[in-house]
Amino acid sequence: MKQITKTILAAFAVTALIPMAAMAAGQDSKNQGYLVDAPGSVIVMNSTGLCWQSSEWTPSRSVDSCGRPITSVAAPAPVLAAALPVEAKPQAQSQKISFSGDALFAFDSAELKPEGKTMLDGLVRQIDGATYDSIVATGHTDRFGSNEYNQRLSERRAQSVKEYLISKNVQASRIDAEGTGESQPMTKAGNCQGEKSVKVVACLQPDRRVDVELTGAKTVVRTL
Repeated sequence: MKQITKTILAAFAVTALIPMAAMAAGQDSKNQGYLVDAPGSVIVMNSTGLCWQSSEWTPSRSVDSCGRPITSVAAPAPVLAAALPVEAKPQAQSQKISFSGDALFAFDSAELKPEGKTMLDGLVRQIDGATYDSIVATGHTDRFGSNEYNQRLSERRAQSVKEYLISKNVQASRIDAEGTGESQPMTKAGNCQGEKSVKVVACLQPDRRVDVELTGAKTVVRTL
């Protein structure tokens, strides 16, 4: 009787294992690592909607429906704000007008001649329509005479021009006067050679001048 019972139990055990083996064999390979239903195609989930993982689960066997393992995502590179273009400040313009010393003054003199005043009147009319920051009158002489004498003469001539412009209502606080003597000639070395003579003095005429420079001029002044 016992032998019959053992035989029946063994047969029952074999019969019970057949569906389980069929389930394992029939389980979809893509669902390996999860508990599945009897056909082996639907993953079993708990009450919160999470998939039941089996002991064979590994990250490589995870499926999309159950959520793949989270991989680190590189933070996007910070977007650098484009540098605003730096607006270049407009550079102050300047204009220099040269007046012949012979036209403004008598020889070896710092007193303006009538025709010299007429020339400066034309400058005053141009300044009246110009925008500027400052005016500098610079006197120059030729090489005849001592350095000290020529320096004083150039300064006196520049001062005469300054005072005349002020007398014509040009703003005094914006005018300056200076002299350079014979240090900045217009003629080149080797020109006008020889001792003092009418010919050489005439050759050096470009060196005897007064330059009037407007700094920050925004309206071009015509050269007189």
